[in-house]
Amino acid sequence: MTREARAETSRSPQVLRGMRDFLPQQMLLRQEIVDRFKAVFERFGFEPIDTPLLEYYEVLAGKYGEEGEKLMYHFQDHGGREVGLRYDLTVPLARFVAAHRHELTFPFKRYHIGPVFRAERPQRGRYRQFWQCDVDTVGTRSMLADAEVLLVWIEALASVNIPNVVVQVNHRKLLQALASHAGVPAEQALTVYRAIDKLEKIGPEGVREELLRHGVSEPAAQGVLGLVQLRGEPGPVLAEVRQRLAGDPQAMEAVAELEELFRYLGLLGADPRRYALNLALARGLDYYTGPVFEAVVEEPAIGSLGGAGRYDGLIGMFLGEDIPATGGSLGLERVVEVVQELQLLHAPSTVTQALVTVFDDESWGVALGLVQELRAGGVAAEVYLGERRDLRRQVQYADRKGVPLVLFCGPDELAAGVVTIRELASGEQHRVARADLVSEVRRLLAARDPRSAST
Repeated sequence: MTREARAETSRSPQVLRGMRDFLPQQMLLRQEIVDRFKAVFERFGFEPIDTPLLEYYEVLAGKYGEEGEKLMYHFQDHGGREVGLRYDLTVPLARFVAAHRHELTFPFKRYHIGPVFRAERPQRGRYRQFWQCDVDTVGTRSMLADAEVLLVWIEALASVNIPNVVVQVNHRKLLQALASHAGVPAEQALTVYRAIDKLEKIGPEGVREELLRHGVSEPAAQGVLGLVQLRGEPGPVLAEVRQRLAGDPQAMEAVAELEELFRYLGLLGADPRRYALNLALARGLDYYTGPVFEAVVEEPAIGSLGGAGRYDGLIGMFLGEDIPATGGSLGLERVVEVVQELQLLHAPSTVTQALVTVFDDESWGVALGLVQELRAGGVAAEVYLGERRDLRRQVQYADRKGVPLVLFCGPDELAAGVVTIRELASGEQHRVARADLVSEVRRLLAARDPRSAST
């Protein structure tokens, strides 16, 4: 690279690798998805909170396991304080509950939608800054809370038209019992979890080889694989697990909780095609203590859309006493990618529903009066602000932005007491009495999209 080229590169504005700018049309789609998620979350009684992007490092440290610690953004601020960018929204929730416990009503149901940060290698659907959409219930050990999280996921993803979603379910204590039953030493249990979590990607033989490579014996590896490959309806599979692991208290507790969870899902009317027991599912975060979930789609091959689980010990790290909690997190970036690739939602290219043109320098009063009428009537409207005001240029401006309606009120319209409305998509024009302008604009917008007419 020449010196000039290097200088040009150094001057060009760039975004940090793994982070992105979003254009208005991209943001409108993201906002549409977030709004639909919020509607589902609130329908289930979850309420919004927010927490800072920065936390004291000691709040975040030691909660995510070895891999999480490596990926956390951690630095010293100008005051000499050790701080970190939030890695997820769950640990900040635990700190939040500890700080505000006397102001909250338990069980406490919250949702939180916002950015988190991880210093990992960027790839499709994975960025260093990304948004999570979380729901959590704090203060109950009931499996009904876990079943609600799973059902919220199913309904939230259905609200953005994602097909073929399956929420896979397992239990962290059952994983521990499976490893112990297979004869895997406790110090090698983490290796087992990581290996079996790759079963769908590398197959049974790949998992077996990885276990052997990490020092797990051949009989133990075969024992693990024999258990985690059990498939079928939750009831019969759990009955088989109960029989094979009879006498293991941890396994019996896990099986009982999973049976209760699936019973609640049936009572709630959850579609059985949208959830499945998967004994190979092993969520990676260290703080999970009970049922764990993962939402996956058949296509596109983008990985999981979200992870969830019960974490009864996490809040206790801040309080010195256990407060049970369960929750789940949907990844907005991956949801957006699925929605875009499968063309599942139509988001407008602009927020503006109508452009009021300016006929000439003497027409400002008329144009501004029209735009204020529209805004007062609940229509998102703007008046053309460009310095060159020929009508052709103004129509081109509206067309490039994707504004559906353009309004004209020149001398002829003024004399007749009307306004001309042009629908840009079809080219059709309507002359409407000034007094009926707002209602006619709302009618035309409603004909395009019924939600456009809501105030």
